[in-house]
Amino acid sequence: MIAIIDSGIANLRSVEKGFEKVRVPARVVREPRLLRDAAGIVLPGVGAFADGIATLEKTGFIDPLLRAIGSGKPILGICLGLHFLFSESEEFGLHKGLDLVRGRVRRFPHVAQSSELGPQSLTLKVPHMGWNRVHLTREAPIMHGIPDGSYFYFVHSYYVEPEDTGVIAGVTEYGIPFTSMIWRDNLFATQFHPEKSQALGLQILANFGRLVEG
Repeated sequence: MIAIIDSGIANLRSVEKGFEKVRVPARVVREPRLLRDAAGIVLPGVGAFADGIATLEKTGFIDPLLRAIGSGKPILGICLGLHFLFSESEEFGLHKGLDLVRGRVRRFPHVAQSSELGPQSLTLKVPHMGWNRVHLTREAPIMHGIPDGSYFYFVHSYYVEPEDTGVIAGVTEYGIPFTSMIWRDNLFATQFHPEKSQALGLQILANFGRLVEG
């Protein structure tokens, strides 16, 4: 069974429904102790970083989650769930994250120079919202069977900047190139929303389910 963490900071039904569509057993859990018996864990999230970390702490999920990651269970972070894994976020001040991946969560600049537009600068609409390409830098197992440059659905104002570029598995262009997927050992996380990305997003959930099944 895959446990989807209910910390009160995500639309969990869409994630749970995505797994249902690909016939992977998954359910929302509200008790941290249930992470111990889960074969895999999904950490979703929307909203502000500081509020999200505070909610995870208050609900008692942080220590069981860290133990599960340390034990080697497959973990999938989605959107804000990706941000939580990093050392710190500059969203509304500087706030500490779980520090599982060294690096910082940064806000998109208002004006950027896109490599896709050459020397031309452009004003960015923030949040970055809608469909965009993910260019694969490594063959992460959750992307099995998914072509490089495929489109996925994004909604975010902040992006992650890892110190170790070796964890980067996917990059997307939005004024600047930014990390849209990471992978290290049993730890997977996406900036985009697989559960909202139609067929290819469901393929990611199915791939994650196969990893959990071993």
